[in-house]
Parts: sequence; C-alpha cells; structure tokens
Amino acid sequence: MTITSTQSITLTLPLPTGELEALTLNATGPWRKPTELITSRKVYAAAHVTPKVLGNNVPGAPADIDWDATLAFRRELWSWGVGIADVMDTAQRGMGLDWAATQELINRSAAEAALIATPERTVRDLLACGAGTDQLDPATVEPGEAGLAAVLAAYREQIAVIEASGAKVIIMASRALAKVASGPADYLALYGTLLSEVKEPIVLHWLGTMFDPALAGYWGSDDVAAATATFQQLIEAHAAKVDGVKVSLLDAGHEVALRASLPEGVRLYTGDDFNYPELIAGDGTHYSDALLGIFAAITPAASTALQEYDAGRPAEARAILDSTRDLGLHIFEAPTYYYKTGIAFLAWLNGFQAGFQMIGGLHAGRDVNHLVKLFRLANTAGLLLQPELAATRMAGFLNAAGVASEVNTNAAVLEGADA
Repeated sequence: MTITSTQSITLTLPLPTGELEALTLNATGPWRKPTELITSRKVYAAAHVTPKVLGNNVPGAPADIDWDATLAFRRELWSWGVGIADVMDTAQRGMGLDWAATQELINRSAAEAALIATPERTVRDLLACGAGTDQLDPATVEPGEAGLAAVLAAYREQIAVIEASGAKVIIMASRALAKVASGPADYLALYGTLLSEVKEPIVLHWLGTMFDPALAGYWGSDDVAAATATFQQLIEAHAAKVDGVKVSLLDAGHEVALRASLPEGVRLYTGDDFNYPELIAGDGTHYSDALLGIFAAITPAASTALQEYDAGRPAEARAILDSTRDLGLHIFEAPTYYYKTGIAFLAWLNGFQAGFQMIGGLHAGRDVNHLVKLFRLANTAGLLLQPELAATRMAGFLNAAGVASEVNTNAAVLEGADA
C-alpha cells in the first residue's frame, strides 16, 4: 500500500466589485537552477532595492536601505544564472534612490559580484550599472554650453565610480540633458565624448516617456524615426565602444527594425517588458538579448526558458516565456513608471524582504485591486515560490487594507495499491 499526502491552500481574495471569493493556489512552476553557464542569450535582470522596515523612507527623504536584504536578493538572482542590471530605473533612480545611496549600492553589489566571478563569468557579466546625471537638479541646469558642461561632468563622475568597481557601464538617459540640449548635435557631441573616454564597451540606454515623462524629445526630437536616426548615427560612429543598446519604448516593431540595422557585434538588449517572449525568441535571423525589469519578477521562469534555448528546445523556451506575459503586461500597465511597486510586492510575497515597503514611499504607487490581480497572475504563472508564505502575507496585507481575508490549508491523505 502506498500512502501519499497532498496539501491545498486557499485564500480569500476580493473581486473588483467588492465580493469575496476563494482562490486555490497553484504549485510553484517546474523551475530549475542552471548547472552550467547560460550561453544562448546575454541577460540582465534589473533589480530593485529594499528599505529598512523602520527606516524613514518617506517621499523626499534620503534612501534608507536594508543592505542585507538588498544584496541577498542580488545573490538569489545570480544563482539563477542571470546577470544584474543595478542602480537602474527598477532601483528607483530619480524616484527615491539618491546619488549617495547609488554609489554605495554600486560598490556593495560589485564587491558581491567579485566573490563569485570566474574567468567565464566576470564581474562585467554579473553586473552592469547605470551611469546618469541625477546628482544634478534639472531645474537648476540652464540650456547652453554651461549646462552641457555640467551634464558631461556629472556623467563622467558616475562612469568613474562604475569603472572603478569593475562593473559594466550602462549610460542612461539624462533628464538634465533632455532639458539643456538644443538638438541632435548636442547629443552626438556629448555622448561621442563619453564613448571616446570609456575604458570598456558600454550599454547605451534609451528610456521612453512611458517610463519617465521628463525624457521627452530625447536624441533631439519627439519624432521616433528622427530620434532613431540620431541614435544610429552615434552607434555607427562608436561601434567599438558599444557592447549593446537597450531601447525601452515598448514598441516591438521598432526594436526588430533597429536590431537588424545594428553594426556587427553590437547587441540589442530588449527593454520591452510587454513583448519580450517573441523578441528574445527572434525571427530566425536576429534575436534580442535582454535587460529587463520584469526579469527580476520572473527570474526562475526566465532562467528555465534560457536553459531550454541552450538545450536546443526553442518551442519549450518560448512557451515558458509566454506563460509569464500576462503578469508582465499587468505589472507594467500605465502609469508604467509605477511598475517598481509590483516588482517589490512580488519580492515581498516570495520572502525576499521582510516588509512591503519601498524607498520614497513608492509602495503606495499601486492600488489594492492592482496588487490582488498581480497575486492572481503570479499564481497562474507558478511564480509564488513559497505559496503558503505568499498566501499568509497576502491575507495580512488585505486585512490591513480593510478586506476580510483568510488562509485555509487542507491536507488530504491518499491511499493506493502498490503496482
């Protein structure tokens, strides 16, 4: 006689109408950590930061970071075989992460990366960090030569910190440059200077206005085609210094066209958190690598999919990534710049931080209905890594919000004859 036991977990969740229903949680997906280096695609997951539970993380206050939890989350991502894109938009650059905390995060993350780096997986493979100009207040930077010089100096300062850490540099878009540049020539001259000075090839990042409205008119034009022409002119002139480009416009057609036109050796790191499954799969001639915020939320599934690509099973890989799409669409729905709230919420549900809090008070960026739907979609995708913990935390969150919720765990014993 064989005796097996099963356990089902149900959680009371509200519907948008206010009615309550019981949801039975799924098992975690069949995710597996890699035993070998992932080689089919070059991938960085953009990681968030965790504040101290009792820190003064209110709007306008300096970031008060829980370094133990923040770095432990990075070690978890690395264990799945992906690289980390740090101090990026996901880490709340310009939305709570000040330059002092940014420098400390760069150096702490790089020190952690150095502990696990190998000749096959270097610090640059493990960690890429964003260089911007956020030590400048765009409101105080005036257009003209003086403003451009201030932007250049700010970029140089941040690039120097990243290069000294050993991480790969990502040159991010600058709110200050968007304000002071008079046209495409200013972008070409300033970026050209930076690219001539960097020690190793870098990643160029073009962030769309859905992520940051202050970046309107970047590359000297509100017209995407004209801006793209300037962007391509810069890449072609400095291809040897460009490891890759990350374009976050949420426009798959634009990415496919740009990808096909890049100089040989320049990667296209998709920043499209809506259309990443097909962009990573490719069109048979070209494919996109990835530098994605959504990958911090779906790392176990993304890693398993990449391992399927490595094993020559592209259909299986695509199916896994497709199974996470609805979750990505929801986390990044408009207003897209609040997607970070969903990333942190899922990290909390999965036990990677003690409390659901964010620096700058950004945990208030999404409403209860949004977060309930996120829970449902994560459950459908098998991305609640500890279902009982996730259910308990979700119930506590809902009760604190004024919604009566409870968790029920039912065990069943099954008996069957041995074969």
